[in-house]
Amino acid sequence: MSKPQAYAGSRSSIAKLRELAVLFKLRLASLVVVSAVLGYLLGVAPGAFSGWDLLVLSFAGTLLTGASNALNQVLEVREDGLMKRTSERPLVRGALSGAEAVWAAFIAGGLGTFLLWMSFGPLTGILGFISLFMYVALYTPLKKRSPWAVFVGAFPGAFPPMLGYVAATGQFGLAPGLLFAMQFMWQFPHFWAIAWVLDEDYARAGFRLLPSPEGRDRRSAFLILLYTLFVIPVGMLPWVFGLVGLSSMGVAVLLGLVMLVPAWRLYRSLERKRARQLMFASFLYLPIVQLAYVIDRL
Repeated sequence: MSKPQAYAGSRSSIAKLRELAVLFKLRLASLVVVSAVLGYLLGVAPGAFSGWDLLVLSFAGTLLTGASNALNQVLEVREDGLMKRTSERPLVRGALSGAEAVWAAFIAGGLGTFLLWMSFGPLTGILGFISLFMYVALYTPLKKRSPWAVFVGAFPGAFPPMLGYVAATGQFGLAPGLLFAMQFMWQFPHFWAIAWVLDEDYARAGFRLLPSPEGRDRRSAFLILLYTLFVIPVGMLPWVFGLVGLSSMGVAVLLGLVMLVPAWRLYRSLERKRARQLMFASFLYLPIVQLAYVIDRL
């Protein structure tokens, strides 16, 4: 191969890697990994912390999340082409083929599951695989059929802190269940706020994600408000059961109220800007509260 051909091949390979990074949605994956890492730090016993284990957990979590995102885009490539926010994704543009995306997803998903299984035990590996399966096989096809997709999707979405805790301890129990419950409840106002902001775009693809059949109406706003209210007591449960101290419980209540204010304003006004405020408040809630849990355990 001549130098120009080799250089062109190298550039092509780099371009493919960049497209794979976009396909895997690595920025979003990093947020998921942070939640798993904080779950690990909550569960790890004093003196048992391993930087290597944390690195493996982060890498495996990134692979599994990336595989989920890639397979989601394979199944929804037609719908992605109909929405403004997804019209530039690699499969829509033809920068990657469906076969390339599937192979990349299967390799990443298989390797991520293998790393979790071998490094932290069968339970952690199984949890990782179940999360991937539920997201791709249940949540993704349900998005066009029913608003219940948000409920189904909340299960794999709540796995990361639980998985991290189980990776640290090797067993399931009350503590990882409480972390799961906290992130599970948080997802409803979080995703519904996003769905409110992007309702027209989702409608172009036939997605039904707001809780009311009428979309942006008073019923949807009421349910968003109600579930935002539920976030506060569920965020207090780790303190109730002695997993964390009073200070982190106070942080959870405070951040819950920060979410509740725009949720109440959304219910009163039905304005998109209020949903956007709730969306950003929810982005703050999860990492700050989980970090507060970890600091409280130090």
